[in-house]
Amino acid sequence: MRLLSVLTAAGLATGAFAVQAAPAAADERVCRGTLGAVTVDNLRVPSGASCTLQGTTVKGTLKVETRASLTAGAVRVVGNVQGEGARSVRLSSSTVGGSVQIKQGGGAVVTNNRISGDIQYDEMTQSLEASSNVVGGNIQIVKNTGGVRVVENRIDGALQCKENRPAPTGSGNQAGEGKEGQCRSL
Repeated sequence: MRLLSVLTAAGLATGAFAVQAAPAAADERVCRGTLGAVTVDNLRVPSGASCTLQGTTVKGTLKVETRASLTAGAVRVVGNVQGEGARSVRLSSSTVGGSVQIKQGGGAVVTNNRISGDIQYDEMTQSLEASSNVVGGNIQIVKNTGGVRVVENRIDGALQCKENRPAPTGSGNQAGEGKEGQCRSL
């Protein structure tokens, strides 16, 4: 009996060493109101809420949900800025390591930012602006109905616009891989 107890204890001890801790999931911070110069993992503006960021660092993704509004200045986002169904997104004087993807919502203004990936405006219903940005990927503007202004962007990829009503307006854009569709002359 004593031998069985010792073997059972040894087996449990061996099993304890074999168990590994699961990696911790990135924390998500919810923003309603104002958030200043703090660092968070991921940030979410929940449906219907408004969030103002000033000097905030987001180590992951910044997500703006349905009918939510974001105003962000001098922020640093390591991942993407995503808005699907958002009422409005305003991003200025900021750095984004991924892309800015604003889809199927209201309006957006993206000005004076450094964005490693793309800027995408897709199926938006209110006025849009992309101006004075440095973009490592493409600017893609598709099926928007509130009017789009595209001015003085420096784009490593292409400036691509199609099926927008009215057609986008603007000037002074430089696109390393060319300008296409409705943005050909911008």
